[in-house]
Amino acid sequence: MILFGNYVISFLFNIISMKGGFMFNQVSLVGRLVQDPEIKILDSGKKVSEVTLAVRRAFKNMDGEYDTDFIRVTLWEGLAETVTSYMQKGTLVLVIGRAQIRRYDISEERYLNIIEIVAERVTFLSNPLRKEDESRLDDESSF
Repeated sequence: MILFGNYVISFLFNIISMKGGFMFNQVSLVGRLVQDPEIKILDSGKKVSEVTLAVRRAFKNMDGEYDTDFIRVTLWEGLAETVTSYMQKGTLVLVIGRAQIRRYDISEERYLNIIEIVAERVTFLSNPLRKEDESRLDDESSF
């Protein structure tokens, strides 16, 4: 609806023109998991899962093929548990989160910046299957 679009543009313009400025860090990605997610428990007791999302670009390259970007996504606590329980390699998902840069010192003069996405919400776009259900289906099919 056109009015809704105008409302959103007007809303963003009002926020950007506020005193002190406004910065916005939100990333939305649709892609497939490259590997099965695994959960780690840190020394602090927090749960984390780091996955890689394969995201196909919307345009073709010079060779007429679509390139794919492989983007690291970090999931924390309950979101990490849910993703680990219900997702597997190849699951199509929508990830909404924020971009974050980690800095690794290589030597005194050199460092490496890695951009990752910290997930705030994950939506399943293909049918999720619990890993326990998958193993049960494998057991039933062996009869």
